Amino acid sequence: MLIYIITVISIFVLGYIFYGKFLEKNYNVTEDEPVPSKKCYDGIDFVPTNKFVLIGHHFSSIAGAGPIVGPIIAGITFGWLPTILWIVLGTIFIGGVHDFSSLIVSVRHEGKSIAEIANRYVNKNTYKLLLTFIWFALMYVVAVFTDLAAETFAKQPSVAEVSIIYILLAIIFGLLIYKVKFNLTISTIISLVLIIGGIIFCLQTQVLCLAKQTWIIILLMYCFLASILPVWILLQPRDYLSSYLLYFSVLIGLIGTIFGKYHISYPIFKGFNSVSIGPMVPFIFITVACGAVSGFHSLVSSGTTSKQLDNIKNARFVSYGGMILEGIVATIALSTVMILQKDSGVVSKPPSEIYAYGLSNFISLLGINPEIGKIFGLLVISAFILTTLDTATRISRYVFGELMGIKSNSILSRSASTIISLILPVILVNLKLSDSSGNITPCWKIIWPLFGSTNQLLAALVLLVIYLWARKTGVKNTLAIFIPTVFMLVMTFLALGSMVFKNVVSLISTILFLLSIVVIVEVVKTVFIRKT
Repeated sequence: MLIYIITVISIFVLGYIFYGKFLEKNYNVTEDEPVPSKKCYDGIDFVPTNKFVLIGHHFSSIAGAGPIVGPIIAGITFGWLPTILWIVLGTIFIGGVHDFSSLIVSVRHEGKSIAEIANRYVNKNTYKLLLTFIWFALMYVVAVFTDLAAETFAKQPSVAEVSIIYILLAIIFGLLIYKVKFNLTISTIISLVLIIGGIIFCLQTQVLCLAKQTWIIILLMYCFLASILPVWILLQPRDYLSSYLLYFSVLIGLIGTIFGKYHISYPIFKGFNSVSIGPMVPFIFITVACGAVSGFHSLVSSGTTSKQLDNIKNARFVSYGGMILEGIVATIALSTVMILQKDSGVVSKPPSEIYAYGLSNFISLLGINPEIGKIFGLLVISAFILTTLDTATRISRYVFGELMGIKSNSILSRSASTIISLILPVILVNLKLSDSSGNITPCWKIIWPLFGSTNQLLAALVLLVIYLWARKTGVKNTLAIFIPTVFMLVMTFLALGSMVFKNVVSLISTILFLLSIVVIVEVVKTVFIRKT
């Protein structure tokens, strides 16, 4: 296990240094280039932000439960070797390219979304179609993570209580930093000490024992507030403070894999086909989305991060570095599978419990009770989920406003766009969905594979738009974008093609599938047929 983790981390570091610098040079990034956060400053969405605060927001937003759930499912199903190969190669050569490129493109277009870039370089119809695709894809994100978070909070009240403490402290933190102008380091230390105290208190006192449906309502109300309030008062500071919890989980994972003397017990390879998921190609590339490449990341890069980047030279640190961090999270999540025996009873448990079990073993090396480690593991997943949930809602507000031509200057317009964007998630989380055996199944279990396919197709479409932008603006090496684009298009079309027309949820995926074909045709026509 020691050789495994050192090898993977070393490859990630080399990828960040050399391939990241190659991309930076390829896009001719210079320090004196103007950025939207300063040019378009409004104190609500456009706010210049310290790069260490911004990477906390960015990393927390892109991570979600994906880099934990996906690698665990894929590792158990296909074996750990094909899973780690996809995580490493995908992160460096596809995910990093996708995230960094989408941030650079957005920064150079006044913080506009990827769809707006398509409008400038293709045509208005393609722009509208891509916006519609993105908006519906975001509905999947909000629905899946609302359902997952509500289920966790209902089962583990202490996790919910700590999450609420995080939110309250984040608001105070935001006011201290931006209004009182308090020192960032001191504010961070005080906040983290209070959070640790809150965790200890909540582990001993559980009072918020609410039903899942109640938590769904509370979470959607939280999403609404996170979407309409200025970014500095809730979204950004909460994500920043949550990032320390996520960093600590990475540290615990590294300590466990390096010093735990665990042996790799799980099979290196289990087979090319799975009854539950399907063939390894293409489904391993869909199952492991976040942690290798994810279309949602481009929405964060061009939706919130591009509006807060204070210097374009920090783009590699925030976006490519954020992708590397997520790859490390995926690697640690996979390690919780690798230490299990093939016939272990833990293997059959949900991914969140497998991750919590692994983290409890790792944290026990520090002399901490393994039961506390399990709660901590679930808390980490919930922190990932909430940061993705609030960011996705805010971006859906941007996208809807862009689609309808609504400016987000007033509280009324922000509220209206957010409410409309939450209608479909409300419907999805309240549907009585059934699995193939006719059993009532939680929303997230039905949507997850479709969400994964749609998410990866979005990544392919974004890469396609970036490739078009690169061709139009004279970027020297477009092959670094073209190869990942073709690969992602092929894999996602193969996966989606096997899932269409099955139920109301996949019907939406079918519509998105057809929309994507139109977008692809229009972009290809622009690149290869029309005169540049």
